[in-house]
Amino acid sequence: KYGEIESLNICDNLADHMVGNVYVQFREEEHAANALQNLSGRFYAGRPIIVDFSPVTDFREATCRQYEENICNRGGYCNFMHLKKISRELRRQLFGRNRRRHSRSRSPSPHRHRNYEERSHGGRGSGRRGDDR
Repeated sequence: KYGEIESLNICDNLADHMVGNVYVQFREEEHAANALQNLSGRFYAGRPIIVDFSPVTDFREATCRQYEENICNRGGYCNFMHLKKISRELRRQLFGRNRRRHSRSRSPSPHRHRNYEERSHGGRGSGRRGDDR
């Protein structure tokens, strides 16, 4: 609706500062700005959508590697993102069948790639220690 999506991260965490967080990276900055403008002040499931640009453009370091391997012992209260899996069908709808794959080492162009954050609760991230992963 707002533009081509580069990536979508949906947190499956239970901690107040992370529950309901969704991070969408659009291919074009102006599409992210349009989404931010149009979603501000709106509601989803009776709750306000809080939309903001995120200074983070690479969420790999914020993702719980233990959760990805099904061995995170902190459960939903882990301070690293537990990413919700989305269905193949939804992935096709969002990204298309022939989505180009980019190398994870590729640096995004700073003038083209911007994120916005759609949060149902306040809070920015948390102080994380590198050895918690």
